[in-house]
Amino acid sequence: MSRKKTGRRREALNNRAALIAITGVVFSLAVAVEVKGTQLRATERDLLAQEQTLTMQLNDEKNRAQDLEEERVYVQTKEYIEKVAKEKLGLVNPGETLLKPSEKK
Repeated sequence: MSRKKTGRRREALNNRAALIAITGVVFSLAVAVEVKGTQLRATERDLLAQEQTLTMQLNDEKNRAQDLEEERVYVQTKEYIEKVAKEKLGLVNPGETLLKPSEKK
């Protein structure tokens, strides 16, 4: 009878050891999943911030492209051509008098 009790005790100890080992493995996996989840959430926050920055830059560049297109159209107008001709080349329309300041010595 003592052999039966000893066998049962060993079996119970083996079962407890297996249960403790399984519990340790499950706990370790839970900790690993939580750590990885935290890292992924941090990465997600960083990527969202980067996406917002890039979206703002894209909008700025679209506005800049629109401004440049408007300027391209403007520089092809007669008004712009006359303005540049008057400022840089001294263009005078009929009936206008060009006045230049005198140089003082």
